[in-house]
Amino acid sequence: MPKFGPIRRRDLVTCLRKLGFEGPYSGGRHEFMRKAGLVLTIPNPHRGDIGPKLLAILLRQAGIPRKEWERV
Repeated sequence: MPKFGPIRRRDLVTCLRKLGFEGPYSGGRHEFMRKAGLVLTIPNPHRGDIGPKLLAILLRQAGIPRKEWERV
């Protein structure tokens, strides 16, 4: 179960798949994932982890409450 905090991109994708998202698919400059008409742009791979601020933004856009995220 991931804590709400820094997370590797690979772990983010894995957790989003567990929550019903499909992908990632190639987009313009960023990849994206889909779930029932919702399209979520995910960050490109980079050297560091995805920080808590960016994670909060992604979860808000995906409509995933923090408690549900921590249960995955």
